[in-house]
Amino acid sequence: MTSFWTGKRVRLRGIEPEDWQTFRRFDEHSGHQRSVDAIHPPRSAEGYRTWTAERAVATPLDNRFQLAVEELRTGELVGALSTDATDLRAGRFRYGIGIVAEHHRRGYAADAVVLLLRFMFGERRFHKCEAGVHAFNDASLALHRRLGFTEEGRLRDHEYFAGRHHDLVLMGMTAQEFAQRHPFEEL
Repeated sequence: MTSFWTGKRVRLRGIEPEDWQTFRRFDEHSGHQRSVDAIHPPRSAEGYRTWTAERAVATPLDNRFQLAVEELRTGELVGALSTDATDLRAGRFRYGIGIVAEHHRRGYAADAVVLLLRFMFGERRFHKCEAGVHAFNDASLALHRRLGFTEEGRLRDHEYFAGRHHDLVLMGMTAQEFAQRHPFEEL
């Protein structure tokens, strides 16, 4: 039997203390930092060691957590994803994912997102997933549409970086919409 956290191309796992060097390498690319969040000041090696050590022992709080995305065949760490803004009353959550540029267009993000949504919808009983995508990020917008997300709105001039403001596209998917495209496993 295969692990729930194993897809066709990736495996989701907890962040390990020894992942610090890979996360440091990810952050050396400004484009990666910006696509995930924003450009941050450089951290020391000790800062990365501390950051990964803290995440390695962190207990998920209110269904908010961060996971490593590992390439299934090689075991190489290729990215990370996280959940946040969980609202148990309304049954919704947000998520974010970052895959390192040299691993783009290999199906890793799609596989990882399906695993995450299968967990949040099928095991945690959430009703809706939301994602914010920079309007200029055509690849991410296309990924979300292929997965079954619907564009729900646009926040104009919402994010600031690279010397100007940028729109943020709001994408959403309900559990029912997910199950139509990605059926839950039979027991």
